Formats: sequence, C-alpha cells, structure tokens
Amino acid sequence: MKKYFGYLTCLFFLIGCQRGAAEQPEVKNKAMEAKVMTRTATFAGGCFWCVQADFEKVPGVVRVVSGYTGGSGDQPTYESYAKSGHVEAVQVFYDPSKITYEQLLDYFWKHIDPTDAGGQFVDRGPQYRSVIFYHDEEQRRLAEKSKEDLAKSGRFTKPIVTELVKFDKFFDAEEYHQDYYKKNPLRYKYYRHGSGRDQFVEKVWGSTHSEVRPATDNPYRKPDDLTLRNKLTTIQYKVTQKNGTEPAFNNEYWNNKKEGIYVDIVSGEPLFSSLDKYDSGTGWPSFTRPLDPGNIVEKEDRSFFTVRTEVRSKHGDSHLGHVFSDGPPPTGLRYCMNSAALRFIPKEDLGKEGYGEYVSLFSRKM
Repeated sequence: MKKYFGYLTCLFFLIGCQRGAAEQPEVKNKAMEAKVMTRTATFAGGCFWCVQADFEKVPGVVRVVSGYTGGSGDQPTYESYAKSGHVEAVQVFYDPSKITYEQLLDYFWKHIDPTDAGGQFVDRGPQYRSVIFYHDEEQRRLAEKSKEDLAKSGRFTKPIVTELVKFDKFFDAEEYHQDYYKKNPLRYKYYRHGSGRDQFVEKVWGSTHSEVRPATDNPYRKPDDLTLRNKLTTIQYKVTQKNGTEPAFNNEYWNNKKEGIYVDIVSGEPLFSSLDKYDSGTGWPSFTRPLDPGNIVEKEDRSFFTVRTEVRSKHGDSHLGHVFSDGPPPTGLRYCMNSAALRFIPKEDLGKEGYGEYVSLFSRKM
C-alpha cells in the first residue's frame, strides 16, 4: 500500500499544474486573443506626418502616434508647441517579439538627416530638430551605441548632431494630424516630395533606407550539458533538462511577492513579470501571460494519459511548465511554472543585471 501511495504522490507532482487540463483546446485560442505586450520608443525627426508614415510601414510596429514632447508646460497645441520648446515627435508602440529597439534606431537614422541641427529638410527651426527620447537606461545605452556606430561608419562627413534626451511627457497631436498621409494623400505626397526628404535618404542610403536591418545575434544561449550540470542544482537540471516537476508549495517562488522579472535559469532570456503573477492556489508560480511572448514556445504534451500544453523557453529550450485555460482576466490563461526553471531579478537590479529595458514597467511604483 505504501508503494502504491508513493506512486500516486509522484504522479501528482509530475502532472504538476494539471487543474483545468480538460480545457486545453481553448489555450491556443485564448493566447492568440491576449493583448500583445508592446514597448514604446519616442523619436523626433522633423515633420511628424512623415515620421509616422515611415514607422507605420515597419513589421512589428503596432501603432504610431504623432505628438509633441521635450518642452515645458502641459497641453501644447499645433499653434503653441514650438513656443514652449516642444518638438514634433512620434511614439512608436512595437512588439518586441517581432522587432527590437536597436532595429528601430537603425530605421530611424535612415529616414532623417542626423547632421542637421537647425531642423529637418524644408522645415526649419528647433521644433523640427532630430531627437531620440530614451525611456530607460537600456534605451539610452543602445541609442548612444547606435549613434557612435553611425558616426564611425563614414556614411556622413559632417558630425552627427541628433540629441539623446531622457523622455518625460508626450502629448498627442490633434486628431487631424494623426495618419495625415492616409487622410490627405494628395496633399501629403505633394508636401513630402517638395520637402526633399526622400531625395536625401535615397542619395545617402539608396534602396536600403526602406529595409529593416536583421536583429543582432541573440544574447540568450543554452550552454553545453557539462556546463549545465556544473551550473544547475539537481532539481534545476531535472526540471529544465528532463521535463521534471518540483513539489508544490515547496519551491522558491510560489509565494514570492516582490516586484521584478523572471528569466530562464539556463539562458537568461526574460520570461515573466511580477506584474502578471497571481496566486492560483496550486503551489507553483503562476502568471496570466509571458513578459516577452517571443521567448516562449508552446508544445502539445501527451504524457501521463492526458493532453496538456507544455511551455518551454525559445533559446534555452528549458522545460518551464504548462499553460492552462482557467486563468483570470485579462487573458484567461494560467502559465503554471516551475520555480527551478526560473531566476528572479528584483526591479532595483534590472539595470545592473542587463535588463534595463524593463525598468519602465515598474516606474509608476518606484
């Protein structure tokens, strides 16, 4: 009897977050319906009609808004923004699983004149100067490096004068300015051709100005097996490499209430945020959605006489846990993870740990 009871206990742990498994066919549909977690980039490159039109062509960009930023005072208008020191700018909301901030920077350089401190093309004055407004230290670091690389490339003979400024507030422009190129196509085309913008970028970049540079090598890699055996604890290796399951209520993060992000213990790729963590009552850390969907892989799992959806990390190929369709709003999903597959990084350590791009997620509470 003791042997039989031990088998049942082991089976319970192996199945893990099995609660709700009968509803698994719904998981994929709910995941598809969940809102894409976007990030924000803010650029000033002269006339925001043109900059908005350019960025809306980029794959992975979800939405672009024209507006005013960088000055003093609230509620600037088209008639007053220049007097209060604002510039015409756009906010780019993008899906980080499809395009990176570095790629957006590269695209930005190819659509402006970064050597012009007095405006952009036919539009003159400080309100039309080019600026990169960084939202956190990671964006600042990437923008500085991108600007330095451009200067060293020899593409321009004049100095690169585009400013790098810490982002503060952004004010949406009037509705008639939003998607102006769609609402007034003839007027827009006439203005754009006469501005000299396209002629300039074509001369400097040729046909490549419309291309999105491929992403750089991914920094998240899986070490060899010997390294993993030396690096990981017994339970960490068993869970991530052998598809194991740790005991419920007896793991590191099931009741962790600190703010920060969770990364793959193997590769370091960002996986989940404390902002999406909740108490599921299962004894394992549970989340309503991934922090970066591009780092998550879902597979059908038919082990232990049932059909479930396994969750693995994309780059580390670590077994993380399973996802179920019995979660709370807004996604209706429950990503039930093993603490042993994760490493928690507190919000105050994100910058020094190399995850500065996520600091802004917690800025309202810091």
